[in-house]
Amino acid sequence: MNISESLRIAVDGLLTNRLRSLLTMLGIIIGVGAVIGLVSLGRGVENFVAAQFQGLGSNILFVFSSQPTSSTRTTIQPISTIEARALADPTVAPSIRQVAMETSVPAVVIAGSRSTQLLVSGVTPNFTEVRSWTPTLGEFINQDHLDTVARVAVLGTTIVERLYGDKTYNPVGEVIRINERTFTVIGVMAEKAAGFIGDENAVVFIPITTAQTRLSQSRTRDGGYRVDVLYVQARDESRMNSATLEIETYLSDAHGIIFRGEQDFTIINQADLLSSLGQVTGILTVFLAMIAGISLLVGGIGIMNIMLVSVTERTREIGIRKAVGARASDIMMQFLIESVILSFVGGTIGIALGALLTLLGGLLVPDLELALTTDAIILATGVSGFIGVFFGLYPASRAARMRPIEALRFE
Repeated sequence: MNISESLRIAVDGLLTNRLRSLLTMLGIIIGVGAVIGLVSLGRGVENFVAAQFQGLGSNILFVFSSQPTSSTRTTIQPISTIEARALADPTVAPSIRQVAMETSVPAVVIAGSRSTQLLVSGVTPNFTEVRSWTPTLGEFINQDHLDTVARVAVLGTTIVERLYGDKTYNPVGEVIRINERTFTVIGVMAEKAAGFIGDENAVVFIPITTAQTRLSQSRTRDGGYRVDVLYVQARDESRMNSATLEIETYLSDAHGIIFRGEQDFTIINQADLLSSLGQVTGILTVFLAMIAGISLLVGGIGIMNIMLVSVTERTREIGIRKAVGARASDIMMQFLIESVILSFVGGTIGIALGALLTLLGGLLVPDLELALTTDAIILATGVSGFIGVFFGLYPASRAARMRPIEALRFE
């Protein structure tokens, strides 16, 4: 018996019991669809996390004050504007392109009868360049605003909605009050998509000099003003590590730090953080695929069970074929082909189900940008094919080992 004849007999056998064949394939269909859908979800989360951090700017180091880990040093010397300007000097830190500063002040912001509480951010003009975030209405803070300690503000769209009831409203030129001081709105920032780092649109930017002198008194002992966060942009990605070393060396010297663990500041490398989060989301993707793989395992067991039932039901048929000259390999091939057909047809339908789940997921959560990937299809197809062979071998070999006389006498 050749393979084409075995294939014809296998298909006839499956079509004879259509409902049973469909129910047998159901486990494979659900398993393959779940693998593809969950892998696509995991990849979507990975890409979403990467996009969130790339949206913070390129080649960025985040520097801020933190509690020393050493018990010998318990005080914190805040990072100052003088230190920030020194780091922007190429003779001090040649790997650094520019440094943007931010200091936060708790405030109540009032517009008419509406008000909101938040941390108002005092920033430098280059904040938009470093963070790759610009206004869509009006303008951003410039150097003249810093020099004159101007009372001007740039709002995020969430704050526009809180204060004026509609985030599409243009408040440029309007007067608001921040901690009982009047400010003029000069711009509205472009809206950012919601992410796991919070609502970035719930922000009010003012000149950093205004925040440091009019809304708070944050002098440091070196004569400068306290800075909460430095956004340090390296000249290119290859110089991120050298820029980190230059910052650590300068601040350690400025703060009188001698031993490791006494550092009262933290430097976060954007690339390292993104890599670490990428590993976490990658593990999440694998974990989701393993959970979905359990469905495939259950589907494989279902195939084995049904094939064993089929062998039992067709015992007399097997005996007759062996009596007229069919070899054990022919019988084995017939039942193995049935098992593989169940797996591959179920896998094909499962791929369509996975594509549908991916499409629906993309429509329900557009920020994740789910997409059907080739490797997920290859993985699901390969696994379903392996299951067909693996779980079909035992029933097929059992049928092939039957003795013709005993098979013919089977009732």
